[in-house]
Amino acid sequence: MPPDCMRVPKEQKDQRGTQQIDLMYADMIRLFGVDGLEIPVGFVKLFSNAQSIPETARACAPYEETLTVCQALRHAMLGQAVLLNRDNIGCIAAAISLGLVDAEQEEALDSPPRAYIQQMAGQSGQGDQFRPPAPLDFTNGTVYACHDAGRPEFGLFGPDDSGRFNCVATARKAIRAMDAIQPPITQGVLFYSIGFEAPDLIPDIVILNVRPVELTKLLQSYQYVTGRPMIAHMNPLRAVDADLIARPYLTGEINITSYCLGARTVARFDGDRMGMGIPLAAFERLLEGMAASATGYPFPRYQDA
Repeated sequence: MPPDCMRVPKEQKDQRGTQQIDLMYADMIRLFGVDGLEIPVGFVKLFSNAQSIPETARACAPYEETLTVCQALRHAMLGQAVLLNRDNIGCIAAAISLGLVDAEQEEALDSPPRAYIQQMAGQSGQGDQFRPPAPLDFTNGTVYACHDAGRPEFGLFGPDDSGRFNCVATARKAIRAMDAIQPPITQGVLFYSIGFEAPDLIPDIVILNVRPVELTKLLQSYQYVTGRPMIAHMNPLRAVDADLIARPYLTGEINITSYCLGARTVARFDGDRMGMGIPLAAFERLLEGMAASATGYPFPRYQDA
């Protein structure tokens, strides 16, 4: 990763732009009322084809590797900002979800090799004869129901891989429920966290990596001021890109996920954590609720708080 993306020392931070979201996050932690509490956070900014990407963000594009979206989020939560685009995103399904590629594209994406494609190729036994799947192969269910589709080379775990769904029809039904920014209008997606220096950069989505006990307090605070329950829309795949980014981005509503295959096996999110995708406006309302309901929902009294 380029050195430009390293976390900026606190004394050198620009006081504009990202300082606002940093302070909002600090307020959230303070309002939990528990000393030493840490909740990993990632901020997501989507840049449409009509927008200009600032140089501070461009400098964060990997140029020697591809990264999946869940890996990019993990990097961001550890203080390493990442800009994903069509050329360096490691997951084709995520590229569809985030509007970087057309879901109906019939040609495979150009090099470099994508993370999951490398895994497919390695287990396929086809060597140089392996041909990677196109975005359309994900959309029509062939990849996710590789066993039923008679395309074992699109599996991930060897010849006995059952695929992600039992048949192509089931895969197509599931895929239709996975939110995606289509047609593709996105040129880049920036993942960053506390301390990133970017004047005037405002995130579209705040992603929290929470324990269930913290999630309890957050949903209580949000409903305290809105009256609206949080309805979790969870999929076994595309959890970060579809469930935590695309869905909140398209609906304006908070969403929750237990994470997915890639987040658990590739990005290695801890087993006691869940993901929470929050549009910025909803994050502001959530903070209002935390402040107003502190005595009604006393988090420090919760077991394991």
